[in-house]
Amino acid sequence: MKALIVDDELLIRKSISRLLKQRGYEVFEAENGNLALDSWRSEKPDLVLLDFMMPGRNGLEVLREVEPGLKKCVIVMSAY
Repeated sequence: MKALIVDDELLIRKSISRLLKQRGYEVFEAENGNLALDSWRSEKPDLVLLDFMMPGRNGLEVLREVEPGLKKCVIVMSAY
């Protein structure tokens, strides 16, 4: 299983990444919306944890740009 973690905060990405790796996921990380789209399309993750508030493209904008067939399981996160 593949997971993509999208968050502009390094500590959050690393914490979630460590947890998912312990559960057997192959984990990919992206720090912004542009990198997220590239990784999402190339890796085709089974699970995406997507930060809502990011500089540049926010999580909702990223989600709108991803093809419907690639949206398997998406969790939108926010600290607000």
